[in-house]
Amino acid sequence: MAHTPLTLTGARVVTSDGTHDGWVRIENGRVTELGTGDPGPGERHDLGGRLVAPGLVDTHIHGGAGHAFPEADPEGAREIVAFNRRSGVTSVVGGLVAASPGETLRQVSALAESCEEGTLAGIYLEGPFIAKSRCGAHDPDLLRDPDTAELDAWVEAGRGHVRMITVAPELPGALELIRAAVSSGVVAAVGHTEATYEQTLAAIDAGATVATHVYNAMRPLGHRDPGPIAAVLGDERVTVELILDNVHVHPGAARLVFDAAGPERVSLVTDAMSATGLGDGEYTLGDLRVRVQGGEARLVENGAIASSTIVLPQAVRNTVALGVPVEDAVRSASSVPAAALGLDEVGRVETGGHADLLVLNEDLSVADVMYRGRWLG
Repeated sequence: MAHTPLTLTGARVVTSDGTHDGWVRIENGRVTELGTGDPGPGERHDLGGRLVAPGLVDTHIHGGAGHAFPEADPEGAREIVAFNRRSGVTSVVGGLVAASPGETLRQVSALAESCEEGTLAGIYLEGPFIAKSRCGAHDPDLLRDPDTAELDAWVEAGRGHVRMITVAPELPGALELIRAAVSSGVVAAVGHTEATYEQTLAAIDAGATVATHVYNAMRPLGHRDPGPIAAVLGDERVTVELILDNVHVHPGAARLVFDAAGPERVSLVTDAMSATGLGDGEYTLGDLRVRVQGGEARLVENGAIASSTIVLPQAVRNTVALGVPVEDAVRSASSVPAAALGLDEVGRVETGGHADLLVLNEDLSVADVMYRGRWLG
């Protein structure tokens, strides 16, 4: 069904090459033209000088609005995504945590259906092939060595929607699994790891192209033992995830990531859990109990940080507070994660792309959200 073209005027449009005063024309759910000056006749919506940015893309998120992707509940997945879309995150990759082989297979199959109905942009497996000593909020009893047969089963169950898997490079069979993932069209990420600098570079040489939430659940940076942090920050082949909720990473350490890698290689993620949008209380992540207090989520059992409770636009605002230009902060939450996982037609304001757009106020709060050419209430 065709829709009347709509032109957003009086806009400051954030594109891949900066911010430009002008207008954006939308028709049938896509951006059809960008321009300056008089856009000509037709329906207009004046934005009064507000920013127009691409809809944000969260490639590492486990839940929100009281639901979690590991629950493998289609309606719950819809509610998580609806909450995020209203908040400005128009593309979401559903994240799973470590589970048994059979349970992971069930979860992947269920999330594949959510992808096929257009709810999710893909599936992300954060476990189970990660280090017990760096398990974070994953159940250590469910972790195991990399197994390409398991991966093959998940890829088959995912029907082309498994986008990424995290692997600890030091585990037996890790490099083989990374190569198998890449050959199956799945992005391999390094994370939750005790890997040395050399082991991390070997994983990158094998095809790993993402670092899972840099700093967190990683062997720390040392001047004689640089570990995975120095390896991923220094390698141009790697996109580096960063949880910028000012809990997981100190702002000074976050600024170092932007300075070392450059905004074109930093992917802002939330790692958000079911409590996001609900407030303080007790929740679960996988089979583990989590207590949220003051917006900070920690495991009840040992106090370890357990996911975040922010939505991605907050990470953008936190990034700008570091002194990073708005255009770069937006890019790190849109086009960078989209490119890292091969998500086409999202994360950019460009002719031919999906009309997934944010209208931002001067303080970068979200004024309006458009998804596929329609305003969300």
